[in-house]
Amino acid sequence: MRVALIAAGLGERLRQAGFLEPKPLVPVAGQPLIDHVLGAVSAAGLCDVACIVNAKSRGIEEHCHTRWPQLQFQFVRRSTPSSMESLFTLSSLLGSGRFLLLTVDAIFHPAVLQEFVCAASEHIDAHAVLAVSSFVDDEKPLWVRIASGGRISALGPEAAGGGLVTAGFYVFDAVIFDEIDAARRLRLSALRQFLAHLLARGYRVYGERVPKTVDVDRPEDIRAAAAFIASGYEG
Repeated sequence: MRVALIAAGLGERLRQAGFLEPKPLVPVAGQPLIDHVLGAVSAAGLCDVACIVNAKSRGIEEHCHTRWPQLQFQFVRRSTPSSMESLFTLSSLLGSGRFLLLTVDAIFHPAVLQEFVCAASEHIDAHAVLAVSSFVDDEKPLWVRIASGGRISALGPEAAGGGLVTAGFYVFDAVIFDEIDAARRLRLSALRQFLAHLLARGYRVYGERVPKTVDVDRPEDIRAAAAFIASGYEG
């Protein structure tokens, strides 16, 4: 399975707080954010990574090649208006089967990724499998409601009563890229909107529960993530 990694954010709020590195290279518990994600990728036995980085960022490709020689990278350097467009930019590198989508924002136990990929493989008919969690720390969480059989029945505010939110990583079938033109015609501007579009269009979208993940967007998130790691990913 190929990995799509979105590392195109500049981390404006972190930059305003004095972190001058590109967001993927901002240190958390002594390691750049991107290393936490790639460590989980390597632990899951995956090796092919298609990664988009911001055109204004520097040093990410060199860092990845040096720190992770066992992984095979293809990089795209481009500034995009949203994570949805970053994903669409990677579409030509991902082949025709299933792929794993990650961002550099989420901190989770390294073993969680392999467990999620294995669980996602059980949904043979799925077009998308979303990692979901009952831990909520995002400013604007994407709420999820799961029906019987694990299929997602609602996303967004109408699902808020379900107590689950997306955790920041996903398995998709490349068939979802058939919706690129429709998404652009509808002027969708975020990955969460694209997920809702897939659900509305009748694509089979499932949810798989994962343990706590910490989303890193603000300076206080770095402290929370470091404490989470120091605790052995407990709490």
